[in-house]
Amino acid sequence: MKKIALIGSTGSIGRQVLNVVRRHSDRFKIVSLAAGSNTRLLSEQIREFKPEIATSAENDSEFAGLIPQGVDFYSGENAFTDAITSDADIVVIALVGFKGIIAVLDAIKKGKNIALANKESLVAGGELVMKAAKEKGISIFPVDSEHSAIWQALHFDFTAPFKKLILTASGGAFRDCTSEQLKNVTAKDALKHPNWNMGAKITVDCATLVNKGFEVIEAKWLYNAPFDKIDVIIHRESIIHSMVELYDGAVIAQMSYPSMELPIQLALTYPERINTEIRGLDFAALHKLTFDAPDKDRFPCLDLIINAGKAGGLYPAVANAANERAVGLFLKDRISYFDIYRAIDGALSAFNGEKLSDFESIERADNYSRKFVNRLFGV
Repeated sequence: MKKIALIGSTGSIGRQVLNVVRRHSDRFKIVSLAAGSNTRLLSEQIREFKPEIATSAENDSEFAGLIPQGVDFYSGENAFTDAITSDADIVVIALVGFKGIIAVLDAIKKGKNIALANKESLVAGGELVMKAAKEKGISIFPVDSEHSAIWQALHFDFTAPFKKLILTASGGAFRDCTSEQLKNVTAKDALKHPNWNMGAKITVDCATLVNKGFEVIEAKWLYNAPFDKIDVIIHRESIIHSMVELYDGAVIAQMSYPSMELPIQLALTYPERINTEIRGLDFAALHKLTFDAPDKDRFPCLDLIINAGKAGGLYPAVANAANERAVGLFLKDRISYFDIYRAIDGALSAFNGEKLSDFESIERADNYSRKFVNRLFGV
């Protein structure tokens, strides 16, 4: 029985983790749940999965009084660290945003292997995270479908040689929009992803291709990959989840219908593969698979994020924070689609160039960038 600490239980990934646990209750036990502000759903999860510990970002005394006897409850902004318990075998980190790096570093400090669904932790602090994980002998199993695909194509060997990593992107909700149309798109439009059902922030990141830029930076850290050995290709069908080109010219692809439960479950069962109940591919019904180069004029954030990754140091943290703040404003219809680019580009251009030295330096870069975006848009 593998014991799971689930950090981010009420979000899209967290709910799908619990689907996997329901399907294989003989293999998995939830020992802790950490949620944000959705206390209603958290209370349902507590009743069903009976964790030893539950946490919420909300300081809700009324809710705390409803927690069943036998469940230790903690609340507060960073209470999720209390859910990274000593008896957990693996910590699933499904938080969205910069907070994820706090959870990742805490799990590493506590000697816990990680199933990672928070890309911002490697974008903002990849150097720090990977160094700490190596020193502690911690394994980080990717939950992102793209990085799970690469991991599988490399036969689960993060050090295996390759000629090229090829990350596929659906193109997001605006893949068929002209530049003129993009001037008037709204957050509501951005949330209509053609292939995947995800949380709001990551769905917007898919629409801008920021998400794919983040995944390029993740690939650098997970696979020790130079940026010139990482490609991005638009694959509208989301059947191929990413590919690896080997030195002899062979290309290995991982394929399935779009479902996050496959990479989630694999991160939990590795090295074993068990039934997911996901429908197998019907190749005759697919008819064709298409591939296109990303349009960098319509989606300028892609190169912006990748170039921040190439600059290294604290620049990725600056880009991440600017994007996170700008997307929050976009979701409230306070800024436009292209304003997200303006926010990231402006924050990067104005950054003072402080060197990455420790977690506090990452926090300073994050705070600087959010304040820059607030000033830029007068909020």
